[in-house]
Amino acid sequence: MDDLAYQKILRLLQIELVKLQKSIIKHDEKILIIFEGRDAGGKDGAIKRIVEHLSPRETRVVALGKPSDRELSSWYFQRYTTHLPSAQEMVLFNRSWYNRAGVERVMKFCSKAQYQEFLDTVPSYEQMLVKSGIKLFKYYLDIDKDEQSRRLTSRENDPLKQWKISPIDKEAQKYWDEYSTARNTMFARTHHLSAPWTVVCANDKKVARLNLIKDLLFRLDYHGKDENRVLPDTTVVFNYEEDYIKNGMIAK
Repeated sequence: MDDLAYQKILRLLQIELVKLQKSIIKHDEKILIIFEGRDAGGKDGAIKRIVEHLSPRETRVVALGKPSDRELSSWYFQRYTTHLPSAQEMVLFNRSWYNRAGVERVMKFCSKAQYQEFLDTVPSYEQMLVKSGIKLFKYYLDIDKDEQSRRLTSRENDPLKQWKISPIDKEAQKYWDEYSTARNTMFARTHHLSAPWTVVCANDKKVARLNLIKDLLFRLDYHGKDENRVLPDTTVVFNYEEDYIKNGMIAK
């Protein structure tokens, strides 16, 4: 997709997002969107395009850093719970409690017991959120190993992307298989009816961003929706199924 076509479609979808936000405010809705994926998966870029023209008073992006000693001694979900949306708000988590199912598991930042407890309890936690009136969406941006390598190299060479480089990034390729195993377990254990996983094929950033936005708009009701404009490409964005790992729709 050339840049001109991309920008044209993006602008039309951003207009739809503004319509959506007006409806969220009018109806006191609470929207929570979780973005997960490998390092360099495109989470930052997707979030940036979603919030670009939305009201900052009713839109929050949450990207938590390393937990403090106090947070480490607290209930695991506690530091995330304080950032949940109130009425009229859309909150976007750039990584979330699923750190425990990914980087914490692979890099051994948590114990096996903590990891198992997380997998056992997170579906119940999310069900409570949904029952409380929060509309919860979980997106996993999926890229293959070669594309991740290219993007990580680009970060190292681009002075405007230096802030994105972390020690964890440097281990991403080395632990590729371990991250794949952790991801597959996460999907199998935490994909449930109240909060299913939606996978976005993100090797092409532009196509991924547009279809992620379309999928979000498609799933939510709001006044003035252009139904034809928000139909996502189901080969790009789709609900998780185990067979998609086996047939290669999800990168191995």
